[in-house]
Amino acid sequence: MRLTRNMSLLAVIVLAGFGALARSDEAKDQVKEKAFDAPHKVNVKVRMEGPYTADVPLQVVCYFKYTPEGGRRMSGAPVELDKRLGGVIASLRERGEFAGDQLETLLITPPRDSIKAKALLLVGLGDEDALSLKLMEGVGRVALRQAAQLGVSRVAFAPLIRDQGNTKLGTGDVETAVVRGMLLAYDTEKRLQKDGLSKEFTLDDWNVEAGPAYFDETVTGIQKAIAEAGKAIKDRSNDPLLKGK
Repeated sequence: MRLTRNMSLLAVIVLAGFGALARSDEAKDQVKEKAFDAPHKVNVKVRMEGPYTADVPLQVVCYFKYTPEGGRRMSGAPVELDKRLGGVIASLRERGEFAGDQLETLLITPPRDSIKAKALLLVGLGDEDALSLKLMEGVGRVALRQAAQLGVSRVAFAPLIRDQGNTKLGTGDVETAVVRGMLLAYDTEKRLQKDGLSKEFTLDDWNVEAGPAYFDETVTGIQKAIAEAGKAIKDRSNDPLLKGK
C-alpha cells in the first residue's frame, strides 16, 4: 500500500514537472507586442523580436552605404541575421553588389532553414551623415510598394540603425516617419485600386521590430504616425485619379 502511494505521489510530481516545462516553453514562444488600428484596417504591431525570427512573407531591413569601418561597428540583430543567412549580406556589401545607396533595394529569397521570413528586402540608407526623417518616410513608401508588388499581406520591419552604431535620430522618430510613409503609400495603393489602376492588394499586418530598450519609445512613435497619417489621408482629395472621370 505504501509503495502504491509513493508511486502515485511520484506520478503527480512528474506530471507537475511536465506541466511546468510546457508553461516554460509557452513563455519562450510568447513575444511581447502592442497592436494599434491604423487607416484602411491595417494592424500595426510593435513586437519585441529580431528580423531572423519573424514568421512573415516579407521581412524588411535597412543598411547604410557600406564602408569597412561601418561593417566593423555593426552588432546585434544584423550580425545574427547575416550569420543565419550564411553571410550573404556581408558578401553582397563587401563586393559592392548592394552598396546601400539611398532607397536602393534588393530582394533575397532566404536559404531553407535559415530565417522564418519567406522573403527579405534590403533597403539602402546611403551615407550615415545624410540620414533624415524624410529619407525614412521614403523607406516606408518603398517597403509598402514592394509588398504590393509581391502581394503579401503581412510585413515585418527593422531599421537596424542603432545596431549599425548610428544615434542621429530618435528611435520613436524613425518609426513615426517610416509608418507614416507606409500608411500614406498604402492609401495611394487603395486609390489606384479603386480606379482600376492597380492589382488587388490588402495589407493586414505591419510589424515593427524593437528591442527591449526601445520598445516604449517605438510604441509612442507608432501612435504619432497613425494619427498624422490619418489626418493627412482625410485631407487628401477624393477626386478620381483619372482626369475627366
